[in-house]
Amino acid sequence: MNTVKNWRVEYTKEIEHAFSARNAGNEGMARVSARRAVGIIIREYLSRRGFSSQNNSAYKCLTVFISLPDVDNYYQAIATHFLLKVETDHSFPEDIDLINDAQWLAENLLLENPH
Repeated sequence: MNTVKNWRVEYTKEIEHAFSARNAGNEGMARVSARRAVGIIIREYLSRRGFSSQNNSAYKCLTVFISLPDVDNYYQAIATHFLLKVETDHSFPEDIDLINDAQWLAENLLLENPH
């Protein structure tokens, strides 16, 4: 399987898992899967720009991505959502939806529809 299909398959699997977890009432697992999905997207973005990030964690890829000077501030702001930690009561800011953010980054950052 080629690289394009690999990232799409892995991304789709994680997004579907995120929605399944949310539908089952497990918002924590939904956030974990959304973070994994965005890690796949950011890794693909960096790879397309010549960065060797295949072995780096999603967290590492996100920190590299948000530090790039040529990345639009809005994209960086969305990406920082994935670096937020939950509160001690496991809550997350209500206005942030990591699944929607991951889908938005996939569609806009890579300029293609991964579905």
